[in-house]
Amino acid sequence: MIISRQKPFEEILESLTGNTNVYIVGCGECATMTQTGGETELADMKTRLEEAGKTVVATDVAHSTCAELDVKRIFRQNKEAATAADAFLVLACGAGTQSVREATTKHVSPGTNSLFVGNVKRQMVFEEKCSLCGECIIDEYGAICPVTRCAKGILNGPCGGTNNGKCEVDSDKDCAWVLIYNQLKSEDKLNTFMKIHTPKRWNAVERPGRLDGRVAEEEKGAA
Repeated sequence: MIISRQKPFEEILESLTGNTNVYIVGCGECATMTQTGGETELADMKTRLEEAGKTVVATDVAHSTCAELDVKRIFRQNKEAATAADAFLVLACGAGTQSVREATTKHVSPGTNSLFVGNVKRQMVFEEKCSLCGECIIDEYGAICPVTRCAKGILNGPCGGTNNGKCEVDSDKDCAWVLIYNQLKSEDKLNTFMKIHTPKRWNAVERPGRLDGRVAEEEKGAA
């Protein structure tokens, strides 16, 4: 799940300078879960924009705003509002904002800051445990990612600052390397803990990333 935080309203207003008719787009998945771009947040944003002198021509919460074809479908169904709008405010992650970019040539403004890919601990409590590095190595670390969960990204740890199982960078967080040690110990795999790991391959994935599953299926069928 993409964890996001809504931008300050003053920043949103500034990004809409020169635009009067605004179409607000939210997301039914991540932004709804993080309470940054669901039905409630869109209704609140509509009220605030209208109080600031804007005209909100429509609000729509896409099932998943990062699905580009779905966003285009919504705009086709609401063609009159999409035509009347001179700007689109997107209360979703950066990927969702760029889906809207693909669906219109008009001004598109992001209404949130995308923070990280997060695990849901409980309602409105999220933790980053994966950095999408393109080459998962956690099989060697008890399925705990040191790249993300260690504040220093150390592959051969722990550092000298861990104290009573806590991280020296943030004493409220468990030291990732203590977690790794305890997990490997419980699996009787501490020999893995003693292995010296080579530097991380940061070029394992190209940016911007692209995956065409259709090609993969064709290659699978040919094999």
